[in-house]
Amino acid sequence: MSERIHATYWLETGDDPRRAAEVIAGEQSSGTFITLPNETPALKARSGARIERLEVLEQVGQPSLPVATPAKVYTRCTLELSWPIENLGPSLPNLMSTIAGNLFELRQVSGLRVLDLKLPASFAAAYPGPAFGIAGTRRLSGVAQGPLIGTIIKPSVGLDPAQTAEQVRQLIDGGIDFIKDDELQADGPHCPFDERVRAVMQVVNDAAQRDGRKVMVAFNLTGDLDQMRRRHDLVQSLGGTCVMASLNSIGLVGLLELRRHASLPIHAHRCGWGYLSRSPALGWDFAPWHQIWRLAGADHLHVNGLANKFSESDASVIAAARAVLRPLFAHQPMPAMPVFSSGQTGLQAPGTYAALGSADLIHAAGGGIFGHPGGIASGVSAFRQAWEAAMAGTPLHEHAKTHAELRSALEFW
Repeated sequence: MSERIHATYWLETGDDPRRAAEVIAGEQSSGTFITLPNETPALKARSGARIERLEVLEQVGQPSLPVATPAKVYTRCTLELSWPIENLGPSLPNLMSTIAGNLFELRQVSGLRVLDLKLPASFAAAYPGPAFGIAGTRRLSGVAQGPLIGTIIKPSVGLDPAQTAEQVRQLIDGGIDFIKDDELQADGPHCPFDERVRAVMQVVNDAAQRDGRKVMVAFNLTGDLDQMRRRHDLVQSLGGTCVMASLNSIGLVGLLELRRHASLPIHAHRCGWGYLSRSPALGWDFAPWHQIWRLAGADHLHVNGLANKFSESDASVIAAARAVLRPLFAHQPMPAMPVFSSGQTGLQAPGTYAALGSADLIHAAGGGIFGHPGGIASGVSAFRQAWEAAMAGTPLHEHAKTHAELRSALEFW
């Protein structure tokens, strides 16, 4: 039996739901707006998208999205479609066109969101997925257990290479595990990529020689393909252990080519995720969206954070993190590491650990570390102590009784 690709959608339509589903299936496979002579029953049976499931959820009086021709009632459904793998082969770029192409703008659609994606095993054979994932990240960072305590260089832009390196020095001296560039800091004239990497890696390498542990720094190499390859090679030549790319900026082919070239972990930032996800009536859930980037080679994937500064709910954040940790294929787990960030402090450690049941993650805080009244080292220690308490099941205020850094942090977090 032929392998099939399955995608599940939330659909809202002012048309008959079955007819709308048939239009979507045809648009995304063999059909067009009129029946053609060579669109034979045999061809449609072989290559047409199949409606696997159509469940009516409710009816409403107003459309979620603007429509050209208003209807009296709009039906909301769960729609599952499938396609034969022969339509496109195990190709991620063409998969995107198939499951998330023209269907969003069809006139029959007043709301559509991708909820789930199930891919056949041929995709696992075609795409290696993360080269490092959790195990490789732990090996390179020297953090065998617990979360990687991380931070982001701030201000996001404005610091020159020397100032950036000095901030890195303070963080390393304070005991940090992981440091990343901000997504806005790439190769501007005030802080050129090459100069920044050379200055920062001098500090990282000196500390590693002294302490026997090399802090992982994710340098933002986002750019065109040749730039990203050259920047990766510079980081590697200077002893760096991680690079970072903004997924929605470089695109799927950009990540695929970076993964083919890279011999360092790829820290994948999802900046722009809101325009794909924030409307409940349009776009993507994280679970299907992240699968494509994981297959393409992302080792770390941002999932926001609990009690974050953005609009995402805690339930959505945890669902995203669980998706990143879940195997994509039973025979090929392809583990990636979720990255929690956005307004984080140690206060989120207990809830994060309780909900996720795992410390295989990067937990990054900016002000939650830098703002400690005792300085950066105390901020890092307090954050780590919060995680020690969370993993032991000890309330933070109890742990703080014997840990001065945490006790002070609880007054300003």
